[in-house]
Amino acid sequence: MTTSARRWRGPLALVTLSLVPVVAGGARLGGLATGAEVTPETARFAASPLPIALHIASATLYSLLGAFQFSAGLRSRWPVWHRRAGRVLAASGVLAALSGMWMAAAYEIPAPLQGSLLFGVRMCVGAAMAASIVIAVVAILRRDVARHEAWMIRAYALGQGAGTQVLVLGPGALLLGDVLGPTRDLLMTLAWAINVVFAEYVIRRAPAARREAALAPAASQPG
Repeated sequence: MTTSARRWRGPLALVTLSLVPVVAGGARLGGLATGAEVTPETARFAASPLPIALHIASATLYSLLGAFQFSAGLRSRWPVWHRRAGRVLAASGVLAALSGMWMAAAYEIPAPLQGSLLFGVRMCVGAAMAASIVIAVVAILRRDVARHEAWMIRAYALGQGAGTQVLVLGPGALLLGDVLGPTRDLLMTLAWAINVVFAEYVIRRAPAARREAALAPAASQPG
């Protein structure tokens, strides 16, 4: 695999992880916009569409645009695009986090789909994601690039919870049947935990990767 291909492998993997939630969210918005038949599952959205509309739109932009912010090649070749896209990303990420908290608190979600554990986790994740973005923005304004990157990675990992939940709930349903109640709460929480652990791994690996990249040109010179 070429160096160029390796640089794009991560962003494309993140886009792939986003596809199921993005497509499902688009279908949900389409149903609300066209006045699709209201079912017990969708009644809360039809009665108050603003929270979910804001969440789907902002989370879709955040997950797809954010994926390409992790391309080192894009950042180095088009730094102006990276900065401008970053402003959009920060705004959409905060909106996705706050609207997610709004939905968790405002909608009457049936207990099998959201117990007290999942409600608490959703509120904590939303607050942590918004706070991480604010810390990252303050860091880049102070030209602390390493701190900015670390906190944006954390924020993006929290925002990608829905993608990982697809991967966790799918096998869970195959093994356990209907995934509802406390089991659903635990599996949804597990998905965020996986993302957080992976984000910390990436953050701690980054300094070593930068050192290797800096040493590579020197190592290639004839002795």
